[in-house]
Amino acid sequence: MTAALFVSNGHGEASIADRIAVELRALAPQIRLDHLALVGDEASATESMRAVGPRRTMPSGGLIAMGNVRNIVRDAGAGLLGLTFAQRRFLRSVRGEYDVAAAIGDSFALLMTLSARAPTVFVGTAKSVSVAPYGAFEERLMRRATARFVRDDATASRLADRGLTVEAANVIVDLFATADDPSAQLAVDGFSPVVALFPGSRSGAYDDGRFLVGVTRRLANDEPSLGAVLSIAHGLDAGRFAAEARLAGWEVSYDCDDAAVPFSLGLDGRPRVRAWRGALGPILRRVTLVLGQAGTANEAAAAAGVPVVAFEDPGEQKPMWYRRRQRALLGDALAVLPADVELAAAGVLALLHDAGRRARMAATGRARMGEPGAARRVAARIAAIAEGHR
Repeated sequence: MTAALFVSNGHGEASIADRIAVELRALAPQIRLDHLALVGDEASATESMRAVGPRRTMPSGGLIAMGNVRNIVRDAGAGLLGLTFAQRRFLRSVRGEYDVAAAIGDSFALLMTLSARAPTVFVGTAKSVSVAPYGAFEERLMRRATARFVRDDATASRLADRGLTVEAANVIVDLFATADDPSAQLAVDGFSPVVALFPGSRSGAYDDGRFLVGVTRRLANDEPSLGAVLSIAHGLDAGRFAAEARLAGWEVSYDCDDAAVPFSLGLDGRPRVRAWRGALGPILRRVTLVLGQAGTANEAAAAAGVPVVAFEDPGEQKPMWYRRRQRALLGDALAVLPADVELAAAGVLALLHDAGRRARMAATGRARMGEPGAARRVAARIAAIAEGHR
């Protein structure tokens, strides 16, 4: 049986691997798809891949790039070095078992994946000439891959000038290009306007979720019909979000007979926030604005033409470079406001009342992120390499 191994280096990267796997399964139904998550321990959200190898959640949630000494120290204390060695041993132990391997993420993901000694496809998600170009060491690693994809044309062009055959393919765009879900209409019913709340997928999402629903509460004072949809990422505990909201004075209800809407939050008997456990696409088609502390989900929203508002990190859960990188990637599609409920609400209200600015943000997001279809192109290349290796 033909077999492919995905190796991802982050929560968003795991979602990208999942999306490519869905397309690969459609192209090659009999192929065995395995997934080693270098970061995090959740299983495939779509059940397209089988989890393999050592995995563990680290305190930083994977944010240790750019010399983030604090997070590196925390992860080292939690066993990061031992985990990394165990993952490398696993990859060395499966040499000869896979017809193709796909590294999703950065150069570290590629370096680890090359240990499996299978024809390797690199899907670079972390770097762009808009933020930071690939360096000489990364280019040498990329030359060892059989096929290479990067997130935008400008980055591909720069690498081509340096003698590398590279294609542009931003799979993040495909994360929202999914079939509609009628449950999404239930989630937004009675809300106008609707904002989406994206607290992210790491452990800090609970704190970020508390802040975002706090901003929603303040917005509701000025916009009586406004409502929000709180997206709860795969691998996070919906019950914990609900419990923290109850402690903050929200009325928590479990009256929706739909697993995609696990609970709602109300004020004075009126729903103001509904939780959402489904795909992002159906929600993004129905909202005016995203309030997001996420990484990949914020970029998916921008790709869908939805203006995104992020907030400075009050608890320093994310290093400064994290938001600066996203701002550089998304440009004016992303607004960054202070992490103060009153100031944040004032900024969001101003944007809700400025249709012209929202239209400009939407156009910028679509232009920066590119067109859908990248997941199918990457999957087709993986399938071709796997078939040729048999």
